[in-house]
Amino acid sequence: MALIPATILTGFLGSGKTTLLKRVLSEAHGQKIAVIENEFGEENIDNEILVADTNEQIIQMSNGCVCCTIREDLRSTLAELAEKRRKGELAFDRVVIETTGLADPGPVAQTFFMDDEIAESYLLDSILTLVDAKHAEGQLDQRQEARRQVGFADQIFISKSELVEPAALDALAHRIKHMNPRAGQRKVHFGEVPISEVFDLKGFNLSATLDIDPDFLSGDGHAKAHDHGHDHGHAHHDHDDHEHGEHCDHPHHHVHDDDVKSFVFRSKRAFNPAKLEDFLGAIVQVYGPKMLRYKGVLNMKGSDRKVVFQGVHQLMGSDLGPKWAPGEDKTSKMVFIGIDLPRDVLLQGLEQCLV
Repeated sequence: MALIPATILTGFLGSGKTTLLKRVLSEAHGQKIAVIENEFGEENIDNEILVADTNEQIIQMSNGCVCCTIREDLRSTLAELAEKRRKGELAFDRVVIETTGLADPGPVAQTFFMDDEIAESYLLDSILTLVDAKHAEGQLDQRQEARRQVGFADQIFISKSELVEPAALDALAHRIKHMNPRAGQRKVHFGEVPISEVFDLKGFNLSATLDIDPDFLSGDGHAKAHDHGHDHGHAHHDHDDHEHGEHCDHPHHHVHDDDVKSFVFRSKRAFNPAKLEDFLGAIVQVYGPKMLRYKGVLNMKGSDRKVVFQGVHQLMGSDLGPKWAPGEDKTSKMVFIGIDLPRDVLLQGLEQCLV
């Protein structure tokens, strides 16, 4: 039986998760979706969609979707849903987990990798994060949960954008891009998102394309020429775009000292596989809890294929990707997103793993 795709929907209190979810559930897309509410609050989606006051843990909706509010732990709920599906008692195509607005999505994501029974039934597709444009700056300044939710995201939906000035929206998008360059951003209006941008994003698929915008720190893109002319086969760490992006950007892009930050490592020299494995293993042991997401496409000595790796916290995996095409620029690219990560230690360590 094929694995059941799972999506984690996260975002700070009031960011519009339930609005988006209602939209997805009520749209005529022909998919049967099981929704798990990882909620401890008073308000849950059942009251709004089903107007059903019931003690049943799992409620079947009229359009074939299934809703359940977790009163135990996530693992047992996922196991129960998969079991009912195997027995033919419940029919659904995918699972969406809506986390509480104060949740760190990391442990939810780890459930899919650390538990064999869950890993044999489910495939984690992506983490979607909603950001409330009106209140985001304050939330990101004051709440680490809000910063973590941005750091973990594969796709970011900015809600309530019509309530803020274009300049403020631009500054928010820029700030989020600094924190997490690998997540796409999209403004949403009352949860109106095409289903294709919600499901099957393959954010956790090792062989999916690696979306790192190489110029994500350059603001206007005017660092592009500045960045490419000096790569003489040695590693560079986008210090240049970083300096560039921070200092000669639009005047309204204030530099926020967020503890969730990202940086990219690139090199045209190949990695020594043994050295890299030892180094990454050591780094994950020490800094794993602070490493939210990391991902890369690597050029390994002795291999004609790309090596794709990614991780969440201490969980790291790698896979052989496609062959390097003839004439393709064999550049390794890695992005790290984490809390107060020692950028220089990581960059210097990676440099020492090169052949």
